[in-house]
Amino acid sequence: MLNKILSYISEDVAIDLGTANSLVYVKGRGIVITEPSVVAVNQKTGQILAIGEEAKKMVGRTPGHIVATRPLVSGVVSDFEVTEQMLRYFLDKVHKRKFFINPRPRVIVGVPCGVTEVEKKAVCDAAKNAGAREVFLIEEPMAAAIGARLPVQEAGGNFVVDIGGGTTEVAVISLGGIVLAKSLRVAGDKLNEDIIQFAQEEYKLLIGERTAEAIKIGIGSAFPQKDKKQWPMRGRNLVTGLPEEILVSDEDIRRALEKSVKLIVTEVKTAIEETPPELLADIMASGIQMSGGGSLLRGLDALIKKETKIPTKIIEDPMTAMVRGAGMVLENLDQLHEVLVETEYLEPPR
Repeated sequence: MLNKILSYISEDVAIDLGTANSLVYVKGRGIVITEPSVVAVNQKTGQILAIGEEAKKMVGRTPGHIVATRPLVSGVVSDFEVTEQMLRYFLDKVHKRKFFINPRPRVIVGVPCGVTEVEKKAVCDAAKNAGAREVFLIEEPMAAAIGARLPVQEAGGNFVVDIGGGTTEVAVISLGGIVLAKSLRVAGDKLNEDIIQFAQEEYKLLIGERTAEAIKIGIGSAFPQKDKKQWPMRGRNLVTGLPEEILVSDEDIRRALEKSVKLIVTEVKTAIEETPPELLADIMASGIQMSGGGSLLRGLDALIKKETKIPTKIIEDPMTAMVRGAGMVLENLDQLHEVLVETEYLEPPR
């Protein structure tokens, strides 16, 4: 009876708790929040000053005692208390203007493949402390596959490459389960680091993370492009200590990203080598599906296709595929409960 009342007054949510960005899907309403996974904390008082977009604006621009931090590293909780505050902020934002009592929604959270029981429990505890009534977990490639409307419950192979901010997840899915999974801690954030390192080594120029990300989005590529592009790289010269601007080409940035891109392609090829032959036959027909913000790196799909000899395509709206899939599970918990992660301390959906 209490469960029915709580279901009526609270809105169940699915959350893509990403290293770089978090998205929130509300049952019956769709995606309502897309914000960076950044929290600004006053270290003197321990007070949280800003979360999401407001906190991201502070990155690299704060006095010493204010730190803009990411509470998730490689898709898992690294700062429990700050993650809890961030989740509470999202749940409050969903339910503001609605009720005068404390809502207790059911929550589905995406986690990387291969996370430990301790890491799963940290996510569950953070969500429950933030106000969730029940917490369910779903592996990110599975959610992305459902978001792309792949036939995950059928007896056929589905190959998904999900490249987020902190991790690259490679998974083969069949009959509602993950047959094979690989998790690599090389993704969007590592590509930003590569550009920062390249600027230092090649030009003795110190640039920030936001500048590196802008360059990656602007002219970054994994495969030679027809249109040659250039981008201004602004930072501080490490020799003179003065500000400097250098024009870099897409070829320079491709060279900077080459090592990390090669690691991602190698991980995909390793997963293909380990895939059972019957499922591989299905995948050769249906192709490799790419999701996550990292999949938008120009030419990455073409490079994977060239290296694997398998058709490769980017899922429509790849940045929201994971949360859309988790949302579809939320809307159809009875039919899709088998795709959720089974853990000893989580209750089955009621």
